[in-house]
Amino acid sequence: MIGAELIPKEDIPKYKLTRASEDHSMELLDKLRGALRLGNEFKSKATITFQTLDGPKCVETTVWTLTEDALQIKNGVVLPLGSLLDIDY
Repeated sequence: MIGAELIPKEDIPKYKLTRASEDHSMELLDKLRGALRLGNEFKSKATITFQTLDGPKCVETTVWTLTEDALQIKNGVVLPLGSLLDIDY
């Protein structure tokens, strides 16, 4: 995502996550499942772009779990699917 600042995954709790202007969760569902598989089976990282009050941010990390509302990464950090802008791997 153009214009998204890359931040360390440990810094995510410092930001207030907000819903994206458009809900991309349904169109990203296949990518999310692929990122989950990559994280669990191959320990590969994905680049996750999400919306915060400070603008779009992105992290490079492994996806550990995925629910219908959120995804979880390392250290129990949860990103609501409604805040996602893009995911790439």
